Amino acid sequence: MYGIAMAKGLLVTLKNLAKKPFTVQYPEERVKQHPRFRGEEFVWYEERCTGCASCAKYCPLGIIKIVTTPSETAPAEGDKYRLEVFDIAINQCMFCGLCVEACPYDALFMGSGFEQGQYSRKEMVIGIDQLRQAEKRPSTFFRPQLEDAGYDPKDGRPLHWEEVGRESWQWHQREKAGMMIDRPVPSDLLPQEPPVDSSFVEDSQAAPAPTPGEEAE
Repeated sequence: MYGIAMAKGLLVTLKNLAKKPFTVQYPEERVKQHPRFRGEEFVWYEERCTGCASCAKYCPLGIIKIVTTPSETAPAEGDKYRLEVFDIAINQCMFCGLCVEACPYDALFMGSGFEQGQYSRKEMVIGIDQLRQAEKRPSTFFRPQLEDAGYDPKDGRPLHWEEVGRESWQWHQREKAGMMIDRPVPSDLLPQEPPVDSSFVEDSQAAPAPTPGEEAE
């Protein structure tokens, strides 16, 4: 029994002995990544973000922190909220991509890198300033519009926020966030006129004024 098991093990060794090694000498050599790779360098487009915090709500680990304050015109004119904090703790992230799937405005994308290791846990938090200044090379994960266009985050150019959405966003040109959408107002939300009290309404109209001829008679 033991002799057969040893023979099987040696057979596996002999099969792989003649094969070309598939390892690479990193970092001099790199393996080609798939465009849908879910990496650390999250790509965030502030122009598309409305501060709805859907990404933070759907994160199973709660590693996204968002703090917003009303802007000058929000919410009276349907404007966006001002983003004060947008932090992502990548040291706890499992790169499931649920935050990207939950974003309704295509404002958050998975990254295409994996080299953000640090010696301190505090340095493993991506802040809002870092997200603003980061190079915009989004992953095509859960973004069919980029995958259909054949975009490769490693070889392609950085993308502008107008190029990454699924809609034409023509109505987005004047507003920074894309919340000024003309929608029909439900009837129950329309202002209702106060009812008229019938007790103050006269039943008959006043008699017409007499003409000058009638007054002389």
